[in-house]
Amino acid sequence: MLYLIPTPIGNLEDITLRSLRILREVDVILAEDTRTSKKLLGHYEIETSLRSYHAHNEHAIVEQLAAQLEAGARMALITDAGMPGISDPGFLLARECQRRGIRVECLPGPTAFLPALVASGLPSDKFFFEGFLPHKKGRQTRLQYLSALPYTFILYESPYRLVKCLSQLAEVCGPQRLACVARELTKLHEEVRTDSLAALQEYYGAQAKVKGEIVIIVEGQKEGM
Repeated sequence: MLYLIPTPIGNLEDITLRSLRILREVDVILAEDTRTSKKLLGHYEIETSLRSYHAHNEHAIVEQLAAQLEAGARMALITDAGMPGISDPGFLLARECQRRGIRVECLPGPTAFLPALVASGLPSDKFFFEGFLPHKKGRQTRLQYLSALPYTFILYESPYRLVKCLSQLAEVCGPQRLACVARELTKLHEEVRTDSLAALQEYYGAQAKVKGEIVIIVEGQKEGM
């Protein structure tokens, strides 16, 4: 049995009772960064053994882990924050388990883009999740594609590249296209700001330093634009 367990994106209280129970019961917890995960597990006095599972080793160990699961091991996969497999490791192991007929169970819980979308005030009946854009090659092509979508689209971005990203979005979508920047979600200094791309670029460009994980929500292209 493989459990995919989402972990808090900021506030340690944002984890379900079922998740805590399973983290105590499994044989091993696969963690993206064991140092980060130890803080969460220590907070809830969970002593289950940890094993590293991250983007740099998942290809090398995925078959070994699947074989152990096939032999009867019970494992939980967690990432540093949020839902495994959403811009984080998880897909490869889940796919291999499905291929081998190993049961995979994904628990509901925290992920950054959904609360950001709902709080933004932008249309949420239909949306496109892009995640992180390419840093260089293919970035402009993706931006052009996204700008033409008739429904809301969602990006993840580093705080260090936020202003540049907003500038690029304003160029391809138009400076008056509505957008939202959500950062520090569930934390003390949570901020969800919806305005035109031009206004957001100006606001964050004037900040000395922007902190926190960033979600950018952009309104879809309207007919006739």
